[in-house]
Amino acid sequence: MECAGNELLFCMAMVVLLGGMNMVRAEDPTQYYDWRVAYKWLSPLGTAPPQRVITINDQFPGPTLSTITNHVVSINVYNLLDEPLLFTWNGIQMRKNAWQDGTQGTNCPIMPGYNWTYVIQFKDQIGSFFYYPSLNFQRAAGGFGGITIANREIILVPFPQPVGDFTILIGDWYNTDYKVLKDTLDTGYILSNPNGVLINGQKPMDATFWVQQGATYRFRISNVGGATSLNFRIANHPMQVVEVEGTYTNQDYFDSLDIHVGQSYSVLVTMNQVLGDYFIFASPRFAENIPDGIAILRYLNSGNSNLNPIYPISAPPTWDFSFSLIQAKKIRMNLTTGAARPNPQGAYKYKDIPIKRTVILANSGLMVEGKQRYAVGGNSFIYPNTPLLLADYLQIPGVFKIVPFHKHPPSMAFGSPLIMSTFVGNSGLKENFTEIIFQNTEETLQTWHLDGYSFFVVGMEPGSWTKHSRRSYNMNDAISRSTVEVFPFSWTSILVQLDNKGMWRLSSQNLQRQYLGQELYIRVWAPPQGPMGDYNQKPIPSNVILCGKAKGYAKNISSVNF
Repeated sequence: MECAGNELLFCMAMVVLLGGMNMVRAEDPTQYYDWRVAYKWLSPLGTAPPQRVITINDQFPGPTLSTITNHVVSINVYNLLDEPLLFTWNGIQMRKNAWQDGTQGTNCPIMPGYNWTYVIQFKDQIGSFFYYPSLNFQRAAGGFGGITIANREIILVPFPQPVGDFTILIGDWYNTDYKVLKDTLDTGYILSNPNGVLINGQKPMDATFWVQQGATYRFRISNVGGATSLNFRIANHPMQVVEVEGTYTNQDYFDSLDIHVGQSYSVLVTMNQVLGDYFIFASPRFAENIPDGIAILRYLNSGNSNLNPIYPISAPPTWDFSFSLIQAKKIRMNLTTGAARPNPQGAYKYKDIPIKRTVILANSGLMVEGKQRYAVGGNSFIYPNTPLLLADYLQIPGVFKIVPFHKHPPSMAFGSPLIMSTFVGNSGLKENFTEIIFQNTEETLQTWHLDGYSFFVVGMEPGSWTKHSRRSYNMNDAISRSTVEVFPFSWTSILVQLDNKGMWRLSSQNLQRQYLGQELYIRVWAPPQGPMGDYNQKPIPSNVILCGKAKGYAKNISSVNF
C-alpha cells in the first residue's frame, strides 16, 4: 500500500495492520514508531554555510531505536524528501525476512510524498548497531541513528548493570551538499578528503556527556561515516570492550579504539577521576588533513574545574596499520556467557563445521570509459530497475544473472579488466560453512559488510592468502560480527553459514566505493518444501511496493511460493 497527501493518516493504520499480519506472532511485543524524514538546513561542522541535512522527526542524528530481543518494531516511514528513500539496518540479521532489509536489491523505494511501514523482528539478537538511508549517497547527508537491543530478562548480562547508556555516532563529514558529491562521482571523478569529523552530529566541542563520579557507563560507539577509520579515546578513562555488533567479548581494556567505517563497539567506562572535564576524541586514521571530532565528558558537580579540560593520549601515528591489526586480533568472543539465547556462545563449536566452499574476493578500482569504477571479484555491480529479491520471488526473467557463489567472477588484482553487470552469487541453504577471503590488493584499508548475517573473523594477515594461511586461523574464540576490516596489501578470512534465506548484499562500507560498484548479492535459496522448510522466507508483506518490471505482476503476488 502506498499513501500520499491527505490519505497518510488513514493509510498509516492500515499499513501497520497489513504489514504486520504475515510477519508477527500474537505473543511478540510490538513497538510502533512514526518517522518523518525531511531536509533541514544546518551547518554540522560550523565552518560553512548551511547545507541540506536529512533528519528524522526533526532530529539529526535520528532517534535511537531501542528494543529487546525478539520484540517486533513497526516503523512507518514518511518520505518528505525530493527523491526516493530506503533505510537499511546495519548488522541486523533479519531472520527469514529479507523483505525488510531496505537495500536497492531487496526493496522498491518509498517515493517522495509517500510512506511505507517496516516491520522487523529482532530475532535472537542483542547489542549495538545503527541504521542509515541506503540510496543515492544519502548517508553522506545524515538520516542515520543508533540501534540498541537489550537482553531478555531471563538472559544474564556478563557485567554489572551500568548507571547510564550513551549512543555515540562518530563519522566523517563533507561540507558539500550530498547531491553535489553524487554528481561528482557520476561524472567520473573521485571525492577529496572529508572536511571534518562529527560526534553525534555536532561540531567539535559541542557534544557533552554528563556523568556521575564513581559510576560506570556503557558507551555504544558506531562509525557511521563514509570513508574514514577513526580512533576513539577518552582522556584518563580506559575503555573495557564488552560487546561488538551483537557478540559479547572477552572484556579487555583499551586506551583507544580504532573503529572502522560501518563498525560498532560497546564499552564500559568507569568515572574514577577527579571532578572536571575530559576531552573525547575521534581522530582520523590513515588519512591526513582531516580535523578531529571532539566532545566533552563532564562530571556533575565539577564547579569551575571545567575551565581546564584534560586531553587524552595522542592517537597512534597516522599510517600505523600494525597498531590497528594487533588490536583487531585482541577482540575475542566471550565463551563463558550467553547472548540472546540461554546456551553459552562457546557451545557453538564452529571449528567442527566443515567448509563447503572457498570464495576469494579481491577489490579493485580502475577507469571505465573515462569514469572511475570499483569492483569486487572482477565485477562492478550495476543495479537493475527491479529489485533482485522481488524479481526472484516473481520469477521475472532478465533482471539478473545467477552464478554459483564460488564461481563468481574470479579474483582480479588492482588494474585488471572488470565486468560491469548484475551478477548474483547463488548458494544453497545451510550448506556448512562458506569461507570468504577478502584479498586487498590496494594501499587503502577496506571494510566489508554482509547484510542478514554475522560471521566468524578467523584470520587477518599481511600478504596474499594461500591454503597454508589456514594454519594461522583462530578456531577457538574468533569474534562474530557483521563488518570487518581488511588492511592494505593484506587478507581477512571469515567463516559464515548461509542459513538465512533471501537475497543479501555483501558490500564495501566505503560509501564512494559501494556507490561505484564495489558490492555483490548472494542468493541463499532452498525449495519452499523440503528438509529446510523451517528456514523458508517469510511471506511477502501485504504492503509490498512494486516497481520496474514487477509492476505488471501485481496479480501474482499471493499465488507464488518462495
